[in-house]
Amino acid sequence: MLSLLGFITRPPRQFLPFLCTGHRLPRISLLCTQPRPRAMAASSSTNWELPLVAVCQVTSTPNKQENFKTCAELVREAARLGACLAFLPEAFDFIARNPAETLRLSEPLDGDLMGQYRQLARECGIWLSLGGFHERGQDWEQTQKIYNCHVLLNNEGLVVASYRKTHLCDVEIPGQGPMRESNSTMPGPALEPPVSTPAGKVGLAICYDMRFPELSLKLAQSGTEILTYPSAFGSVTGPAHWEVLLRARAIESQCYVIAAAQCGRHHETRSSYGHSMVVDPWGTVVARCSEGPGLCLARIDLNFLQQMRQHLPVFQHRRPDLYGSLGQPLS
Repeated sequence: MLSLLGFITRPPRQFLPFLCTGHRLPRISLLCTQPRPRAMAASSSTNWELPLVAVCQVTSTPNKQENFKTCAELVREAARLGACLAFLPEAFDFIARNPAETLRLSEPLDGDLMGQYRQLARECGIWLSLGGFHERGQDWEQTQKIYNCHVLLNNEGLVVASYRKTHLCDVEIPGQGPMRESNSTMPGPALEPPVSTPAGKVGLAICYDMRFPELSLKLAQSGTEILTYPSAFGSVTGPAHWEVLLRARAIESQCYVIAAAQCGRHHETRSSYGHSMVVDPWGTVVARCSEGPGLCLARIDLNFLQQMRQHLPVFQHRRPDLYGSLGQPLS
């Protein structure tokens, strides 16, 4: 069930309403944050002319059809509320109990499940960011491993971009248990150029990628206006790092950041932090979900983004001659 809609309140004459009227959601969450600088608060467009995006939060399980039913309900509600683009989290298709089950449940991009999402996008007339699809690639027969693939569908249900996660999460966090994504997943070979959408130019990333500012800066330099980090953050790293990292990526790249997240308990051995959110280029969290499955809405103001980049021209001030080798390991 839909449970939550988050939006921001601002001072009079300066706030952006993020809620369409006539909604049917049973609960509304108000998020109060610091206002933008006065000189940059106003947009040349009226609030209702700005593109509306929806960020969906779910609790995936090993049951792919139940997961699709939940995601489809959120997407249809997002479309009804007027969103032009809906973002789903990493592993929206399923979260398995072990690597063997992950491999068994995986599908190719031209499989039945992605076909259902393509039809959903067409029926709703909405773009879909499907972050973290368990993809059997063309090398499946040779490697017996999959890709963690972020798929972008347009409102005609066509695949316009697919990014395969380049940074795999092989970590050991005390209290959270070890994670070895590379046991079942191959790293992607490259970044994808930003894609023009009704909300702006979208750059594709996935979860653990947010810990690598080089990636977000590269996407920003390529023209990205909206960074996306569909995720399934854990219960230990979530409270400590989730919001901090997302706001940092927004500020340093001067982009909007949209992070759809998994939440709650997926099965007996795994749970996720949730707190899906949208961050503007000033670093303000302009929309967020809290507990449980649901969605939040935000309007994307690209005029504000351009003002930010004009007033704080950090990309013109960079010194690649001093730190051009930041991708190297620590010595």
